[in-house]
Amino acid sequence: MENKWFLSMVRDDFKYGKITLEKTLKLLEKLDIRCNTIHVKYIFKDNDRLKQGRITIEEFRTIYRIIAHREEIIEIFNTYSENRKFLFEKNLAQFLTQEQYTLDINKSIASEIIQKYEPIEEVKQAHQMSFEGFTRYMDSSECLLFNNKYESVYQDMTHPLSDYFISSSHNTYLISDQLVGPSDLWGYVSALVKGCRCLEIDCWDGSQNEPVVYHGYTFTSKLLFKTVIRAIHKYAFITSDYPVVLSLENHCSPSQQEVMADNLQSTFGDALLSDTLDDFPDKLPSPEALKFKILVRNKKIGTLRETRERRGSDKHGQVEECEEEEEAEQEEEENEAKGPEPSDAFQDDLEKEAESKGAVGIPLFKKKAKLKIATALSDLVIYTKIEKFRSFHHSRLYQQFNESNSIGESQARKLSKLRANEFILHTTKFITRIYPKATRADSSNFNPQEFWNVGCQMVALNFQTPGLPMDLQNGKFLDNGGSGYILKPHFLRDSKTKFNPNKALMDSNPVILMIRLISGIQLPPSYHSSSNKADTLVIIEILGVPNDQMKQQSRVIKKNAFSPRWNETFTFIIQVPELALIRFVVENQGLIAGNEFLGQYTLPVLCMNKGYRRVPLFSKTGESLEPASLFIYVWYVR
Repeated sequence: MENKWFLSMVRDDFKYGKITLEKTLKLLEKLDIRCNTIHVKYIFKDNDRLKQGRITIEEFRTIYRIIAHREEIIEIFNTYSENRKFLFEKNLAQFLTQEQYTLDINKSIASEIIQKYEPIEEVKQAHQMSFEGFTRYMDSSECLLFNNKYESVYQDMTHPLSDYFISSSHNTYLISDQLVGPSDLWGYVSALVKGCRCLEIDCWDGSQNEPVVYHGYTFTSKLLFKTVIRAIHKYAFITSDYPVVLSLENHCSPSQQEVMADNLQSTFGDALLSDTLDDFPDKLPSPEALKFKILVRNKKIGTLRETRERRGSDKHGQVEECEEEEEAEQEEEENEAKGPEPSDAFQDDLEKEAESKGAVGIPLFKKKAKLKIATALSDLVIYTKIEKFRSFHHSRLYQQFNESNSIGESQARKLSKLRANEFILHTTKFITRIYPKATRADSSNFNPQEFWNVGCQMVALNFQTPGLPMDLQNGKFLDNGGSGYILKPHFLRDSKTKFNPNKALMDSNPVILMIRLISGIQLPPSYHSSSNKADTLVIIEILGVPNDQMKQQSRVIKKNAFSPRWNETFTFIIQVPELALIRFVVENQGLIAGNEFLGQYTLPVLCMNKGYRRVPLFSKTGESLEPASLFIYVWYVR
């Protein structure tokens, strides 16, 4: 029956004789077989017996079987098929229950799968599945590693904003380095399309009273502020309905700040949040309450009540002044080299002593600057007022619910190592943004995981720079429908939490994870290969709290990128699975210059499906390498 079906599908294409490589690719596509052109090219070459660049119907059948009839899938099919020819509905249901851990399985689900994937009409009518149907099902999105129930928003979105990890970018307008690269609207568009919900805008005075966006004191090119926010308005809610925060690094004069305020109001209209949602708020609103809203994050003068009292009044020319202690990120870098921070108790004593003398806490700032802020812009800041971080002690005493801090990565790293629990208690109340240190002129990124571990909501990365940090960012925010908001685990939201990511947990509920790495499917060939070969190996890595960090590596399969078989099993014990990501990296072994990256995939551990699963691979820059993937078996227990 399969032979008859196959011939009926391809016979017409051979009615004029042999076919070319180009026609072969089109025919494979017609048969719903996804292919990597480079691999097909070399398989075609190997099976073109007369070496004329054209193949017979029999040669095409051989090529089809090499690509579509993978041995490891045949083995699974034969295990559940009573006659090694077809699966009955009950056989498929048994496979789904025993191997794929599908709950509440019934014949109707098995029937739906047969109706959807079985290409042979007579087999489908008989409520059976041939190997052709089974291989198409196993290659479908239903058998991907990422559990599709997490592809839509499923978390409770009614908690305060501070209870969520929020996808955030740094210097969003840059698409290259920090010093001489271009500023481009594409930086904002691509970040929003990836689900980013906090964008950074560096604003400076421009000519003809038009504020501009660029990286100040550098040679990066300039964009008009109004052009930037128009682009944001167009793309803000394409990927996610949840609020977008515009984090302004504002260097403009009061008159151009007024222009910014006018631009924001005229561009966003009612979408711009310019008043509190409640009359007397005492906590942050939820992402649900702020759907389709734009929030301005900037310095603010005065209280929310004063802002409300000014509603509707003419604010033109009104300027307010505040004094602020400045501490440059570079100074923080220098301070880091001077040795470790005092212990928690000693630090608190110092802070209390300093505050009793009228100081603001530790560190004590040397410079004071007078900031002039246009009332019109200040009044657009509601729930995301920027407040300089002084110390945890100071925040406990004085910080308001709508005030958020920005902390440079070096200071944040020090605090996360030495005062992790205090840091977490701080982030249970206040939105905290972490940004890359100024010395990262090449737009490199830090590892965001260490700051997610202490509950930092806005861990801002250079989205334009590929590598491990952006792989983790993209992997983490696959969760909750790619909405850019992920509810933090309960132990990072509880105001009395004792959680410390750096210490072993006494009452943890670990996950025991077992992964059998079975095979590779049409992996990208080595860049250095003149054919479709690579010496392939796979690294499986867990990233989470320090005790969970672990990396394991497969053996190398020589000269095979098309269908390497490993059949190796790896076991991981994960103490804090709620914070853990798993990353699969495929490399080509290099003996002299080191290994060559071929592809990767990262996702939250708790978003994995069990059973036989396909791991899709992505390039260094985040593009899909389909159909390149790994075939694995996943099992875990908690």
